[in-house]
Amino acid sequence: MRLIFSALLYAALAVLANPASADIASAIELRQGDMKKLNFHSKPKPVSQIPFDDLDGGRHRLSDYQGKYVLVNFWATWCAPCRKEMPTLEALQVALGGENFQVLTIATQNPQTAGIPRFFAQAGVENLPMMNDAGSRLSRAMAVFGLPTTVLLNPEGQEIARLKGDADWASESAFAVLRALVQD
Repeated sequence: MRLIFSALLYAALAVLANPASADIASAIELRQGDMKKLNFHSKPKPVSQIPFDDLDGGRHRLSDYQGKYVLVNFWATWCAPCRKEMPTLEALQVALGGENFQVLTIATQNPQTAGIPRFFAQAGVENLPMMNDAGSRLSRAMAVFGLPTTVLLNPEGQEIARLKGDADWASESAFAVLRALVQD
């Protein structure tokens, strides 16, 4: 009994000593509905620094977004679940986006950028960045095998969670999970 108590006390102190772990534990507990598919990793994972482009030809890397939580959504113009999901990602960005949080949308498997603004216009999306991984190099390096796939990066730029498939990012559960982490 004493051994179990000591182990529990040690675990509690470890969580309290590392606020990020406490935030992740809180976020995990808040997952409901689609957010149950958001799988948190036991340890943060490094991410690829292969560049991707904006529609003006500017080059970007995931490391450009360090310092905040970033929800990176890989999608394609031909992907029906992506079309359904995109407005919910925009709602999340509008509600939580700012100094501590950003939704980053990266089109992949889409060699031509012309379809991206058309997709956003048809979906009624106006507040998300239009990025393109035309050769799918970044998505392959990030082990994105189906679309949509969304990865959550911590402020250090490491992947801490992943969700395969579409989700309602405008749900109360999504807001609660991300608020537990972001804490403006």
